[in-house]
Amino acid sequence: MADQIDAMDRKILGELQRDASQSLDEIARKVGSSKTPVWNRIRKMKEAGVIGQQTVILDPESLGLETCFFVLVKTSAHEAGWQEKFLKVLKKRPEVLEAHRLAGEIDYILKVRVKNARAYDAFYQALIKEVTIYNVTALLSMEEIKSTTELPL
Repeated sequence: MADQIDAMDRKILGELQRDASQSLDEIARKVGSSKTPVWNRIRKMKEAGVIGQQTVILDPESLGLETCFFVLVKTSAHEAGWQEKFLKVLKKRPEVLEAHRLAGEIDYILKVRVKNARAYDAFYQALIKEVTIYNVTALLSMEEIKSTTELPL
């Protein structure tokens, strides 16, 4: 589908990334088109999977989730059963905002958002209780320099 996205689609996607709550009229005006063609393009991109879930971005600090940790996980178990269990545990933990399987010395990196260090420790204790992990390193984010959901178009 990427090769079928033209300049107008990219303009529409850019507007949606900046503010998906804009009306169709607003988006159409900003991209230099009319409402119906914009709606048709959006519908086609949704059907093709280019546009996924529409959501709201919340401010974690306003909700008391002031602490962000990046958790580096090494495992000595590389069997499918261990991985399935680990992924199942991660998916049910609301503190885990992102989880990535990596190439290299670290097997997984998690982005974990919690209230404070004590809350992180509770998360960590629950994690190691459910799944065996060889080594865990937690890195406290001192300051968020940049965070965006906008993809470069």
